[in-house]
Amino acid sequence: MKYGIGNYFSLPNEIFLLGLSSGELAVYSFLKRCENRKTHQCWPSYRTIGQAVHMSENTVRKYTLCLEDRGLISTEPTEITTRAGQKRNRNLLYTLRPIQEVIDEHYDRQLEHLELVAARQRTTAAQASM
Repeated sequence: MKYGIGNYFSLPNEIFLLGLSSGELAVYSFLKRCENRKTHQCWPSYRTIGQAVHMSENTVRKYTLCLEDRGLISTEPTEITTRAGQKRNRNLLYTLRPIQEVIDEHYDRQLEHLELVAARQRTTAAQASM
């Protein structure tokens, strides 16, 4: 099989700093592969993602929610109107956030956590010295 010049996608190195599980990484990678490089959006179905990464639709849904919680993606429900005029749910619209924003937020959360731990340690030490 011969591959053309545009038959690849890039995955930011920083993604490995976030401690993603293999399932989260697989789903994110597929979304990255599908994304429109200008809008940073795509709309594959859970089934399509699952077939590509060898997961059930429920597992894909679980990892999609994890990626949303981590701030890597946002999702929006979409609808389609049938010829009969009925509204039907369509695939989710995924928006992949810029990786630098995600990394900055990740480090901010880590710093907040460390500051909280340090404050607790100071309080414990102050109580112990009384």
